[in-house]
Amino acid sequence: MATTDWANKITEITLFVEDLHRSKAFYQETFKLAIIYEDVSCAVFDFGNTSINLLQQSDARELIEPAQVGRRSDGARFQFTIQVSDVDGVCDELEVRGVKLLNEPITRPWGRRTACFADPDGHVWEFAQVL
Repeated sequence: MATTDWANKITEITLFVEDLHRSKAFYQETFKLAIIYEDVSCAVFDFGNTSINLLQQSDARELIEPAQVGRRSDGARFQFTIQVSDVDGVCDELEVRGVKLLNEPITRPWGRRTACFADPDGHVWEFAQVL
C-alpha cells in the first residue's frame, strides 16, 4: 500500500489539560523546553519534528465535537515514547527535577530498556533505550 503525502507527518499533538499553568510549568521543568506559542488557553512546545500543544480542557470540546473530552480518572489510553541513549541517566535527571517515575528502568524482552512517568493530567511518557 502506498503512503500518502500526509500520512507520515504528525506535526502537532494536542493534550487537553485541567490546569494550563500547572501543566506548562511541568513541561518547562521536565523537558527544559521553551514555549514557542501561547495564549490564554494554550501553550505549545517544540519537540523537534512534532509540537506538543497543551490546551485548557475547557476549550477542547469545540475542537472535537461531537466526541467527548475524556477525564483523567478514565486512565491512560496512550503513551508517548522518546528514544534516548541512556535511560538510567535520563531517570536520574528527572529525579533531580522532582519527576516521579511510574516504573524504574526495566530491561524489556524486546530489546529495550524503558521507564515512564505521567504529567499532571495523566499523559504517560516513556523513555526507551535500544539495547
